[in-house]
Amino acid sequence: MPIKSTMSTAVPILTPRHVAVIGAGAAGLVAARELRREGHRVVVFERGDQVGGTWVYTPEVESDPLGLDPSRRVVHSSMYNSLRTNLPRETMGFRDYPFREIEGKGRDSRRFPCHREVLMYLQDFASEFEICELVRFRTEVVAAGFGECGKWRITSKSYENDSDSVDEIYDAVVVCNGHYVKPRLADFPGMNAWSGKQMHSHNYRTPEPFQDQVVVLIGNSNSGADISREVETVAKEVHIAARSIEEDKLGKVPGHEKIWLHSMIDSVHEDGTVVFQDGNAVHADIIMHCTGYKYDFPFLETKGEVTVDDNRVGPLYKHVFPPALAPWLSFVGLPWKVLPFPMFELQSKWIARILSSRVALPSKEDMAKNIEAFYSSLEASGTPKRYTHNMGILQWDYNNWIADQCGFPYIEEWRKQMYMAVSKNKRLRPESYRDEWEDDDLVLQAQQDFANSRI
Repeated sequence: MPIKSTMSTAVPILTPRHVAVIGAGAAGLVAARELRREGHRVVVFERGDQVGGTWVYTPEVESDPLGLDPSRRVVHSSMYNSLRTNLPRETMGFRDYPFREIEGKGRDSRRFPCHREVLMYLQDFASEFEICELVRFRTEVVAAGFGECGKWRITSKSYENDSDSVDEIYDAVVVCNGHYVKPRLADFPGMNAWSGKQMHSHNYRTPEPFQDQVVVLIGNSNSGADISREVETVAKEVHIAARSIEEDKLGKVPGHEKIWLHSMIDSVHEDGTVVFQDGNAVHADIIMHCTGYKYDFPFLETKGEVTVDDNRVGPLYKHVFPPALAPWLSFVGLPWKVLPFPMFELQSKWIARILSSRVALPSKEDMAKNIEAFYSSLEASGTPKRYTHNMGILQWDYNNWIADQCGFPYIEEWRKQMYMAVSKNKRLRPESYRDEWEDDDLVLQAQQDFANSRI
């Protein structure tokens, strides 16, 4: 069984803060734990009926398959039925609560398990640290505004008893609502007049609806790659369009009779024709946008102090604190292309210690200068604004910087090496990397580390 931390008792502090955590996914759960460890009073708002956030699978899809209709009933999960993790379980777990293999009915002991196993891990975590007692389920935050009194007014509505909205006052707000809900769409000439069906991968669950269809998928990242291979089992043809596809890779995919790679879409036409920038064209039935998501905080009222501009949430110091509202507003989990759970844990420790005054932030002016320098470096390197929170290899220095701030050990070297080994293996074996690997020495290191942590 996973180990129980010896650090779960709260640390006495002079002024406990009353903190609202928005969202009970992985980020919200570990934020609640770390805040309570520091002695703060915590309420977690979760609009769903269980913990787990994006890992709560549902077969339901939205009425608007593109996710544009503001009146649609929003489905908060983007999980498809067959989804397995693209990271091994050893790397995924929180530092003092390893994501171990558990044998038994309903459990998935594979190294790259299905989405349900991740949900069960998060449920186990919440149970172990008694976090559910802090969560108000089926309760949506309608508005969160910072008042002149220096406090946050949280307006929430419970769907459990269909009550009226309730206003409460909090010292601080930690936003943990995830960023896999609001679809980001490609844009190309003819899109609005095209006669076929369009959808976003947010609303993909199973391949059966694509039987004998000609499908064009936009995007070739993790979800696009997985879905294209699954849809191929029933579709007539699958065509993948993406900017990242190299010219020498265009054409039919080796080993696949019904998948073709193309450059990006040039235009689409009312007769169903899709024309690609490489000059090829197909008559398609469905276009699926596997194009990622937008950060969205519809409840947050900051009078312009925090904005989302081309998927840059800012200005934020170290992707967490807006200088004008720090430390009373913070965000957990914005960076992507990272090991998410360990990063959530570090960010949460940092926030909790700052709120208890055990760690200090720089002045607002110095934070603003740091942000300006960061944005300037992105511009100088030609990095688009929408990649502001894309970390990749930069995550290790980022994690260790936060660890230094709050007196926590650096991310284990084996975890870093395993992440890099899996990334390489994914490039070499895109279809089998989840079941074939060559980093057993790192797995052994991880197992020894977990065993030593029991002492």
